[in-house]
Amino acid sequence: WVNTGGTMLNILLSGSNGKMGKKIQELCKDDEELKIAAGYDKLYDPSCPFPQYTDLKNVKDKVDVIIDFSRPEALNDLLNFAKKDLTPIILCTTGYNEDELLKIEETSKNIPVFKSANMSLGINIINNLLKKITPILYDRYDIEIIEMHHNQKMDAPSGTALMLANTIQDAIPEKTNLVKGRDGVKKRNKKDIGIHAIRGGTITGEHEVMFCGTSEIITVSHSALSRDLFAVGAIRAAKFMAGKKEPGMYNMDDLINLD
Repeated sequence: WVNTGGTMLNILLSGSNGKMGKKIQELCKDDEELKIAAGYDKLYDPSCPFPQYTDLKNVKDKVDVIIDFSRPEALNDLLNFAKKDLTPIILCTTGYNEDELLKIEETSKNIPVFKSANMSLGINIINNLLKKITPILYDRYDIEIIEMHHNQKMDAPSGTALMLANTIQDAIPEKTNLVKGRDGVKKRNKKDIGIHAIRGGTITGEHEVMFCGTSEIITVSHSALSRDLFAVGAIRAAKFMAGKKEPGMYNMDDLINLD
């Protein structure tokens, strides 16, 4: 998206009063190309500096793109709103079930949909790296994923951990099993990909992929030091998606390849 002559990109911010919504607000204040035209949140905030709505049916403001940092329960209303005017939508929410994922896929046949389990550029570079190294290491290394988040996070394992696990599985020719935590007395199966979720305190986000061999351990890790990086990624995605007319599914790979 290129700003030509002062054109403003109008954003509908879903989850506007949440922690990530507040971060998006802060960053948009310093960006002359962006304007939050309206906010959508189930909780009303009287201090909000832009029009806000608890029902999308009441939104009349001009919107060029939608950024969603809310909950899976908001998905149906958001997709219906986006389809109404063929508005590109960026889905940053995690924890969708299978039915919701199918609805997202179906909607992408009508409008541009950007979906990523993690809006961090670093995580998505790691995800790309895993595509290359997993086929090389799988035969002689056991693969385990550890993720850590704050004690308020709703879904476990995290959407990012599942994204990394799915990438690893797709890179392995044979069928593998995702094992979410372990319990009981049972030897590890070679085809297991372990995922372990830790929840505590105010941890922003830690992800570690371990390739455990006979005489060495290779670790690929990412630490989120601030929520800012997720907000920055969402804004980059909004600029990338603005003006998109072609329906389809987009993700951070498209941004990385663009750069």
